[in-house]
Amino acid sequence: MNQVLIDYTLHLADNSLILGQRNAEWCGHGPVLEQDIAITNISLDLIGQARNFYQYAAILIGNDATEDSLAYLRKEAEFKNCLLVEQPKGDWAQTILRQFFFSQYQYLLFQQMQNSKDEQLAAIAEKSLKEVTYHLRWSSEWVIRLGDGTDESHNRILKAIDELWQYTGELFEASSYELQVANNATGVDVSKLKEQWMTKVKEIFSEATLNMPGKTLMQTGGKEGKHTEHLASIFTELQYMQKTYPGCDW
Repeated sequence: MNQVLIDYTLHLADNSLILGQRNAEWCGHGPVLEQDIAITNISLDLIGQARNFYQYAAILIGNDATEDSLAYLRKEAEFKNCLLVEQPKGDWAQTILRQFFFSQYQYLLFQQMQNSKDEQLAAIAEKSLKEVTYHLRWSSEWVIRLGDGTDESHNRILKAIDELWQYTGELFEASSYELQVANNATGVDVSKLKEQWMTKVKEIFSEATLNMPGKTLMQTGGKEGKHTEHLASIFTELQYMQKTYPGCDW
């Protein structure tokens, strides 16, 4: 069970770290100053979540593992994040839509995880939920603004849907470690989140004058370490210092 809990905790950490790293690419490049600050703060929130999960995973692993070693010294195939969070930032519409999809998922996930019999996971979920509530409200408002805005903004969000929808199914396809932690009330059965997620997404899409996509072939594999080529580009920056100067610290 301990290895299963480790895998699950790393999965949660990896999701937050990789999306936080992706969002950080907007720092200094946002469309206006206020939104530049907003997306940067969301990035910091996500990295803070990742730190909490990595710190707990390090305790579970032992053997001198640390949050830094788990973030900087693991290989690509050892990362268990969903494919959605590693996709390129694209334009503002793509970043917004990805954040909305993930925040809606994370909001439902952490609501349930507050009831975990694992006190540490429950505490991290409770703390993180306050941040995710803001992430969801902010990204929802932007989806509506872009979808129900100009022809240009509407077309850009449509393009983002075409790019990203195929990665949403994986959120609700439970990996072996997710199934095991759900069965013993430590984790969450993500398959049971899908219907509510779809309902909430449909509500926002309706306000944004957007149609829900039809049946789509979903891309999966990230939870088991099978990633797109885009994760490697993230590692180039994320792990550069530690690989160039092994053992460096602040």
